[in-house]
Amino acid sequence: MSAADLQPSKLGTKEHWDHVYEEELQNFEEFGDEGEIWFGEDSVEKMVNWAVQNVPPKNDLSILEVGSGNGTLLFALADAGYAVDTLLGIDYSDGAVGLASSIAKSRNREGIRFHRCDFLNDEPPVLTGKHAVDGGAWDLILDKGTFDAIALMQKDNQSKAPVDNYPLRVARLLKPGAHFLITSCNFTETELQEKFMTPATGLHYHSRIQHQTFTFGGKSGSICSSVAFVKPAAT
Repeated sequence: MSAADLQPSKLGTKEHWDHVYEEELQNFEEFGDEGEIWFGEDSVEKMVNWAVQNVPPKNDLSILEVGSGNGTLLFALADAGYAVDTLLGIDYSDGAVGLASSIAKSRNREGIRFHRCDFLNDEPPVLTGKHAVDGGAWDLILDKGTFDAIALMQKDNQSKAPVDNYPLRVARLLKPGAHFLITSCNFTETELQEKFMTPATGLHYHSRIQHQTFTFGGKSGSICSSVAFVKPAAT
């Protein structure tokens, strides 16, 4: 499904996510419930396995998750051996940042940083002791459902879809030779490639993650798609 085919939804509003994470933070404080895992635990496990195989843990890495929510994916990376000071999660909802920070404290993962940041308009903070290379600061950028939510935002006053600005921002923030891994339930692998592999981004296809398939009406598909892209190394 193309972004043009998607109708604006409450899932594309900050107000919705503020409300969701305010409730989830309250539930965590009262009952210890860490909240919903978008796309399920299997998608988290597969993204972590991909990272371990393709961007293995090293102390000098910088890893950014865009739209980190309750922090589930970053906590899983830490459990897989990634140093907590190499991980940053950003979200435009204060409630999400508060929830993830509270969960991090309960898990003794306080070294993982969570920062409020509107990815389309704000610059993510660079990790302490890290530096940009040719304008890019990140070895790996992760997205699990955030691109989907942005695709559901209202168009601006010039009738432009905010989601159209997303691929170029990702490409600009990546170091040369770095990777971007995205999991989406609204876009197919082909559509994701069309969105992110453009002359403007300069990104190349790297690999895909296989998800469980289903057949309906004689056609096969997956509940979600995961595709990795790479920014060419500097020459």
